[in-house]
Amino acid sequence: MTMPSPSADLEFDDNGPLYAARKKVYPQSVRGTFRSIKWSLMVFCLGVYYLLPFVRWHRGVGAPSQAVLIDFPNRRFYFFFIELWPQEVYYFTGLLIIAAMALFLMNAIGGRIWCGYLCPQTIWTDLFYAVERWVEGDRRERMKKDAAGLTPRRIGEIGLKWFIWLMIAWWTGGAWVLYFSDAPTLVKELATLQAPLLAYIWIGILTATTFIFAGFMREQVCVYMCPWPRIQAALTDEWALNVTYRGDRGEPRMSVKKAEQARAHGEVAGDCVDCHQCINVCPTGVDIRDGIQLGCIQCGLCIDACDTVMKQIDRPTGLIGYDTDVNMQRRREGKAPVYRPVRARTVVYAAAMAFVGGVMLYSLLTRSMIDVNVLHERNPLFVQLADGGVRNDYSVRLLNKGAERAFALEVSGLPGAKLQAAGVSRRPDGKLVIDVGQDQTREVRVSVQVDPAAVPATPVDISIEATDLSTGQTVAARDHFVPPGR
Repeated sequence: MTMPSPSADLEFDDNGPLYAARKKVYPQSVRGTFRSIKWSLMVFCLGVYYLLPFVRWHRGVGAPSQAVLIDFPNRRFYFFFIELWPQEVYYFTGLLIIAAMALFLMNAIGGRIWCGYLCPQTIWTDLFYAVERWVEGDRRERMKKDAAGLTPRRIGEIGLKWFIWLMIAWWTGGAWVLYFSDAPTLVKELATLQAPLLAYIWIGILTATTFIFAGFMREQVCVYMCPWPRIQAALTDEWALNVTYRGDRGEPRMSVKKAEQARAHGEVAGDCVDCHQCINVCPTGVDIRDGIQLGCIQCGLCIDACDTVMKQIDRPTGLIGYDTDVNMQRRREGKAPVYRPVRARTVVYAAAMAFVGGVMLYSLLTRSMIDVNVLHERNPLFVQLADGGVRNDYSVRLLNKGAERAFALEVSGLPGAKLQAAGVSRRPDGKLVIDVGQDQTREVRVSVQVDPAAVPATPVDISIEATDLSTGQTVAARDHFVPPGR
């Protein structure tokens, strides 16, 4: 059998574009349940983002009072009552795992809920669209004005729109840098041009990206830049709820008048009247009737638009709604819909989130506020003393995650061993006492020395212990004592 050549049916243009040219989207305003949900979430998310840096949290004298603060100079992260150090980076790893599992769980239950309601690109684009409608009018007005070309009035409208966009973008960038320094202080420094240059640079970068992404690129970011639609396609299954056009009920499409005539004669007529309202309100310009698409962010605005039309023509709502592939097939077979939000996939995701969150919570509740690290000096490993004794030197770093406190050092594991450190006071019992300030670390060089009679023949494991004199809590770090000849 002879296989047909691909060129027989297809013509390839080696010099053609790699992707289709963009067609500007003019979303129409809409009212309804999902539009109200999106407004509410947008106000909440923007309120948290813009106002959270100004929330205060008292941590004691000498500690920052900003509730959420990423303190790079002092290498700290503060989140209300939680204070994380660089050594505790595993908490951030746990948060990333939980965030990933949460996205997977949302996708398994309700499709691209993140994209439609919580994604920063969606939220700021929605806000920019609201500004655009306020300045230029709704869909038809904007289309007419763009088609008419530039006039003095049109230039003024565009200028006003861009100015408002720029102010929103500027405050977006400004709010971001407030998370890295005391917000009221930094605002004052920014206003008086006394802030660090790096702050102005980051404000400029984030202002530009917000202005361009939300104002001009819009759905292009979702289609060409964001990886999540591709990841979602690999994670979804037949039980996931997605915004779906119920073709079994909507087809065949015809006008209201023709549909009434067809039903009067006992003929089949779909509820879809081909009004294109679902397309007109879509922020990415897709036709949901063509099925799930890369550009569909599952925001539900097409549901509100379609339900409005169905009410106007006295037909049942729900022609477009959240549904599963399984139920679509069951409806075609005349069966009742079945929903399974609890299934193996969702249980695994939820269990992973609960496990990681539980481990993090337990670790947080039981973590020690003090710690000690010991590093054996390598050059030299040991020092032979004139009397025949031996000395090993160590760098001891004490970590204090709370108020100022004093530590008593002692060594165990080597009989007859003595601790020495220059410039460090001793208690009456001979223990070294080291003061460490609030939320600080202190490194001291200590020596472990043994008399000639107590020098071991082989290396010995030792433990250097630090005891908090105020609470009695003890932490220890192990190392080894090296004798001559090793």
